[in-house]
Amino acid sequence: MNTPIWTWSPDTWWTLFVHFLSLSLMAIGGAITLVPDMHRRLVSELGLLSDTDFTSAIALAQAAPGPNVLFVGLMGWYGGGLGGALASLLGIMLPSTVVALAFSRWVSTRRELIGVRAFQMGMAPVTVGLLLATGWLLLPGIEHPRALLLSTVVAVLVWRTRVPLIWLVGSGAVLGALGWV
Repeated sequence: MNTPIWTWSPDTWWTLFVHFLSLSLMAIGGAITLVPDMHRRLVSELGLLSDTDFTSAIALAQAAPGPNVLFVGLMGWYGGGLGGALASLLGIMLPSTVVALAFSRWVSTRRELIGVRAFQMGMAPVTVGLLLATGWLLLPGIEHPRALLLSTVVAVLVWRTRVPLIWLVGSGAVLGALGWV
């Protein structure tokens, strides 16, 4: 479902903007933690993206250099062309950027407060839980047992070692190019 670049669809743009605007302030741990809700709304409810486009947007943005929030722009692109990409990125970035800048200034002068430290420590399990939900959603896309095995090995290596992530990404690329996964 590749949308042409110049598709004029203000209703779609508005829908994308409002959806990502509403998710923006819940993006604890980054926009990737909101993937399950994005999938529910954009694929299951609105039908703006296919499962393939949804997964491709995430994979492409994660593989590309730069901020990982780029997958939101790709989802907007698939759903509404260039206007959809701009509306999606503006919706996800605007509120969280304003709040993050204001909050970081406030926290920088109050680092020693127990409430600030407790909040920061309490957000870690929330982020881990949201990332696990994202992984669970994307897992059905892994059809080959070797891909599942590779995902498990990489998860354990990231968890238990200090292997540079770029080596793991490169190894996955080589295994994919060789047709192993």
